[in-house]
Amino acid sequence: MGPSLLNPAERTVYLAAFEQHVARTYIRAGLMNAALPLPVYRQALLGFYNLQQQGQIQADTRTLTIADFSQSSNRERLWVVDVSEGRLLHHTLVAHGKNTGEEFARNFSNIEGSEKSSLGFYVTGPTYHGKHGLSLRLQGVDAGYNTNAHTRAIVVHGADYVSKTFASQHGRLGRSQGCPALPAAESAAIIRTIKGGTVLYIHGPAQVSYRSTLLELDAALMAFARGQQSLASRPG
Repeated sequence: MGPSLLNPAERTVYLAAFEQHVARTYIRAGLMNAALPLPVYRQALLGFYNLQQQGQIQADTRTLTIADFSQSSNRERLWVVDVSEGRLLHHTLVAHGKNTGEEFARNFSNIEGSEKSSLGFYVTGPTYHGKHGLSLRLQGVDAGYNTNAHTRAIVVHGADYVSKTFASQHGRLGRSQGCPALPAAESAAIIRTIKGGTVLYIHGPAQVSYRSTLLELDAALMAFARGQQSLASRPG
């Protein structure tokens, strides 16, 4: 079913249900207290359901990771959420690329060798063991923003420079070569949670242009509604 099949009445009903789902899971997961802005969460969910609609993630996928690079790198600005249950699974620090900025992320790129972070939506791939230990491959699926992630070797990994201690000593976190690097002590657990076909959304500051087709509302509503219908049809 394509978004063109939505009639006005269906759209009104689906949109109301979607907005209720956004608010309900946001509250249930305690995301306000965890300092994830509601508009960022809603935007991440739009992309999540667009990726379901496109078949880039499975219909039963429920794990969404959000990195809010509009916030200071000294803050815990990464959240892993079970969007079906409304549960906050992980909440921690995350580093941006060394040429993206100092304490704050300001410059983004999809270009190989830029050592900048890339905005937008990713689908997680398999894990591997590299120089940073257990690491996670990422597929950039946001045209114009992060589609060179594989050739740039943009992956999720742990790093000693992602810590409160480093930030207190230097006034900011350490920075990567463009990878969303996590605290070394937490990275393996987070990687195991989000590996293998879940969604990562990297949100940028307001002054950086980001207009993605993955934020298309009607397509997201179709996937969301299909998921709700599937849940309603399950026995017991």
